[in-house]
Amino acid sequence: MSAGIRHLPDQLVNQIAAGEVIERPSSALKELIENALDAGAQQVSIELSEGGLAGLSVSDNGQGMSRDELPLAVQRHATSKLPSDDLFDIRFFGFRGEALPSIGSVSVLRLTSRQPAADHSWALTVSHGKSGEPEPAAGEPGTRVEITDLFASVPARLKFLKTRKTEAAQCYDVVRRFAMSRPDVSFLLTDTGRTVLHLPQQDQSDAGFARRLSEILGPVFARESVPIAAEKPGMSLSGYAGLPTMNRPTTTQIYLFVNGRPVRDRQLLGAVRAGYQDMLPRGRHPVIVLFLTIETDAVDVNVHPAKAEVRFRDAGSVRGLFVGALSSALRAAGMQATGEGGEAALRQFSSSPTAGSGRPYTSSYPAHSPSQHSLTAAQAFQSP
Repeated sequence: MSAGIRHLPDQLVNQIAAGEVIERPSSALKELIENALDAGAQQVSIELSEGGLAGLSVSDNGQGMSRDELPLAVQRHATSKLPSDDLFDIRFFGFRGEALPSIGSVSVLRLTSRQPAADHSWALTVSHGKSGEPEPAAGEPGTRVEITDLFASVPARLKFLKTRKTEAAQCYDVVRRFAMSRPDVSFLLTDTGRTVLHLPQQDQSDAGFARRLSEILGPVFARESVPIAAEKPGMSLSGYAGLPTMNRPTTTQIYLFVNGRPVRDRQLLGAVRAGYQDMLPRGRHPVIVLFLTIETDAVDVNVHPAKAEVRFRDAGSVRGLFVGALSSALRAAGMQATGEGGEAALRQFSSSPTAGSGRPYTSSYPAHSPSQHSLTAAQAFQSP
């Protein structure tokens, strides 16, 4: 017979919550970068130790926190990012108030912060769910969060971590995605003393966005991609789609954003595949960067613990926008051969449906031709 019903201890509750949100070092890193951007940071510095397995830290020059705010920051469901009770009016990356307490329940977390007008920083340490008191500390304006001993209190979770190389790659990918979304913010990523990424701040222009993408994806993508620009009432789609001959064996270079938030959403992945229709060889995936801007009350970002998936009020309309914009732009580009694919890859494409696939998907929405604004960006991106 089971024991009687009882309330779970707060530390165990936090560890359960951490299991949903913090799966690996990259999960913790994602939450910390979101906090930095929500705080208005223009500079974000990430330090990994052994690919994040031995520890990681994120420093920013955002607005910082006061002494009295530090204890609140490590308590569950305490947040400054949800000014109303409307979960369909979310304008920040974070809003649940669970990231820091979840991380602190399964690691040693040290939080150091200073507001611009303050004389000094304040620091607070949380060790596997047990929080200390704020104490004076040295530090520049902004916030620094250091994480060590991740999952030391939950050995079962440690067993599921992969090799240093794999965990590091996951962390690098998180930084790249946020850097694409925010070219106006500088990012510095180091791993065990080695500089992995150094992305200077760009101006908020088409050319600045183009430079950021080129820094991350390289000159080949700049040459072998087409601009995407389309809109429907209440939503718009923009970005760059790699030509079909520039393809990969996995979906790791499909970069999708909803209102600036990086997502890995199955609905949107399906829409991307439909947009390329029969232009890709079987088992291959495109290199693509797409930004969907949609009214906040038309999308729910609160359907996944890590906010990686979203739910749309009118999913069919979103799919139609993706498919129409992609298929029109790619076919207009003529599917030129690239240095990576060449004629051999082009021979694998067919302009007719593959056997057994039925009629190719046809969107009822005619995608708009790229605007002058987008063409200007494309020219800047694709220039030598």
